[in-house]
Amino acid sequence: EECREIMAALGIRTINELVGRVELLETDEAIKHWKAKGVDLSPILTPAAKPRTDVKTFCAIGQKHGLEYTLDQTTLIPACREAIDNGTKLRKEFRIVNTDRATGTTLSHEVSKRWKAKGLPDDTIHLKFTGHAGQSFGAWAVSGVTLELDGDANDYVGKGLSGGRVIIYPPKAATFESDKNIIIGNVALYGAIAGEAYFCGVAAERFCVRNSGAEAVVEGCGDHGLEYMTGGRAVVLGPTGRNFAAGMSGGIAYVYDPHAEFKANCNPEMVELEKLEVEADIADLKRLITNHATYTGSGIAKRILANWSTELQFFHKVMPVDYKRALAEMAKEGPAKSGKVVATAAGQI
Repeated sequence: EECREIMAALGIRTINELVGRVELLETDEAIKHWKAKGVDLSPILTPAAKPRTDVKTFCAIGQKHGLEYTLDQTTLIPACREAIDNGTKLRKEFRIVNTDRATGTTLSHEVSKRWKAKGLPDDTIHLKFTGHAGQSFGAWAVSGVTLELDGDANDYVGKGLSGGRVIIYPPKAATFESDKNIIIGNVALYGAIAGEAYFCGVAAERFCVRNSGAEAVVEGCGDHGLEYMTGGRAVVLGPTGRNFAAGMSGGIAYVYDPHAEFKANCNPEMVELEKLEVEADIADLKRLITNHATYTGSGIAKRILANWSTELQFFHKVMPVDYKRALAEMAKEGPAKSGKVVATAAGQI
């Protein structure tokens, strides 16, 4: 309101008319500081020369993002219209290439418009892709949407995951070992709040940064894994890069470390490492690894499950110190007092 009053006094109706009008500025003569004396600001206040007379100083032409040509708009949403509108369960398969970005995101938007925050029942829409996914595969995928990829993906897989399920595994014909090769790019599951993700392979750097509620299984990750994580669960069935769990204030991680290399890579400032001794923790870990084996066919997951009693000793539980204390205090109060389910360091009560 104050801005509009000043503009009216100057005879200016819109912000667009005000852009670049440096001749309307006045110098404050009361400033006598020695550092300001003699400073000539004209070089930075003089409007840049226009390359053509018709060039504007504000946005006059809307950008054309080409969203109408995305895989979601041209193929996925029409193919899933019955499920989006009526909740009809379906499963379909598609090819994908690395120029297909944010695949599944606009589809999830359509689901949210119809079914709001609750989404659809689990696995209502199950889409299987074959190929190489571009950036942000499965970003903001919502409940009821499962995105399965036979191939690999670029950065930001599952960014903002909001209840959906993302599954990625290498082609069946692949001869490389999944736990020794990258299958997804950097910053997977950034800011995820709910849902599940299973990656049969190694993630690049900053895996699960700022995850606040999703569950994820991966077979190794690069530097800065779980940075600033505040909730959810993460299972790493292989080596990690440096600075693991930096700023991690919530959630729980389980890291498989048969060669005793993890401690040197973990940032101990806010977390502590524990052995898995509580039955609820053990059951939680086994459930996630079993899901991983079921969804991706992971060889390492199957081997660990087949030798469970032996392999269990090689897992670390990564537990944020303050989070552990808060959960313990909540558990003492009891669920009856709050009327809610109380999460504990070992699970839920």
